[in-house]
Amino acid sequence: MQQILVVDDEMGIRELLSEILSEEGYTVRLAENASEARAYRSRTRPDLVLLDIWMPDTDGITLLKEWASAGLLTMPVVMMSGHGTIDTAVQATRIGAFDFLEKPIALQKLLATVGRALKHGGEQPQASLSLAALGRAAVVNELKQRLERVANLRTPVLLLAEPGCGIELCARFLHARNTPWLALEATGRLAEAPLDLLAQAREGTLFVHEVGELTRVEQKGLLLLISKLDRYNARVVAGATRHLADLVAAGAFDSRLYAALSATTIRVPTLREHREDVPDIANLVLSQMIEAKEVPPREFSTAALNALRNYDWPGNLIQLQTSVQTLAQTALGEQITLEDVERTLPQADPARQRVHDQAFELPLRDARDAFERVYFEYHIAKEGGNISRVADTVGLERTHLYRKLKQLGIRVTRKMEES
Repeated sequence: MQQILVVDDEMGIRELLSEILSEEGYTVRLAENASEARAYRSRTRPDLVLLDIWMPDTDGITLLKEWASAGLLTMPVVMMSGHGTIDTAVQATRIGAFDFLEKPIALQKLLATVGRALKHGGEQPQASLSLAALGRAAVVNELKQRLERVANLRTPVLLLAEPGCGIELCARFLHARNTPWLALEATGRLAEAPLDLLAQAREGTLFVHEVGELTRVEQKGLLLLISKLDRYNARVVAGATRHLADLVAAGAFDSRLYAALSATTIRVPTLREHREDVPDIANLVLSQMIEAKEVPPREFSTAALNALRNYDWPGNLIQLQTSVQTLAQTALGEQITLEDVERTLPQADPARQRVHDQAFELPLRDARDAFERVYFEYHIAKEGGNISRVADTVGLERTHLYRKLKQLGIRVTRKMEES
């Protein structure tokens, strides 16, 4: 029997909703404030929550944010309010609420909304991270504020980030709930029938994860698609982990497409820039695995969490998620220890670690040069000195790469040029 949690500080409303829903065959649990609802959710996962916005201890929006940040928003939540506004409803749905009901609630609307929400809950995929889970550091809060400023616009948005930083989390934050979401997997469709894609994304969002990898023909298709967005009331959100300006300069990326995308550009911070959030993210990933019954109950030791926080995470959020999954599945005890973390994480190269430590003491330009020097030396060694392959790997035109290496004082031998 499906279980519904009703959270409202007014006894009359709690009892009325309980009576109606019980007669429909649902099991109903009641909470008169956020504190009781919080305690109930910590013990079990209801199939649906009807959550009042205005409560004396903690308002419903704040509780919704708490659940989203803690990875506990794995069930549909319908917000209720007698003083609802459009802005409040939009805010709630952006955080993760399924719908919004205004009091007094009409019986048929209540039952219809509950039915849709429960059906949606049954179809929900396994819990995953959301933008709210990225943390509370200043750089993350700034990212959220910038995304909120452009959330209601329909212009294209370009999200710049290192690989693994969570570009899709940001794109989904910009996406209006209950509208089409089309994440482009087969980019060849941009070349074949771009307007068909736009028809699928009508009134919703088309997400292109890595525009820097598109062919010139696919770029033309995306440019055509962008020119028709108004007709379909759709939005394009594109991610890039390569410097598109460099690709434009090298003739590998359409300058008109770059201009169309870059008008609204938002940078997604690396995990290194908000490492203080790493323990909370790690605990969240672990709790989601436990709730999904993928692993038995486990917890991190304090030393293990400190080690995760101090690690550099070159693969960013994706690497952290993968590492936590490995730790949860392979730890021998109920506690994930420092030794488990040291066994799982690749150890940093000492020379590169020294550059990292010293870079913080340098002016920005010198620190950037120090990083780029190590970066290019790494790729040169990895490709056996083959400059052509290095150029392809790092996404620079060969002439531009030579110029960069000379600027950094990295000597290119004739053997490298001929290899």
